[in-house]
Amino acid sequence: MLGQRQGIIVWLYSLKQAKMLRRFGNVHYVSKRLKYVVLYSDLADAEGIMEKINSYSFVKNVELSYKPFLKTEFENSKPDKAKEYDYKMGI
Repeated sequence: MLGQRQGIIVWLYSLKQAKMLRRFGNVHYVSKRLKYVVLYSDLADAEGIMEKINSYSFVKNVELSYKPFLKTEFENSKPDKAKEYDYKMGI
C-alpha cells in the first residue's frame, strides 16, 4: 500500500533536466511557462530528497506542498438556502 505522500515543487532555470527528476518520485506536472515541476514522494523521505534536488545547479528553488498539513474538515458551514430549495425541486 502507498504511505503518506508529500508534494515537492521544484523551480528550474531550464526544463531540459526536468525528465531527470523522475528518479526522486512521481512527476505529476511540468509547467513549461513558469518552469516548475510538481513531484510526489514519500512523506518520510521528503526532506532528504529536497536536499538532494536543491544541490543541483539547474534548480532555482525547492518547496514543500502544505496540502498534507491543511485541515479539510470545515466547521460551522451553513448550507445555502437557495441551493437547498433547488435540490428539493429536482433542478
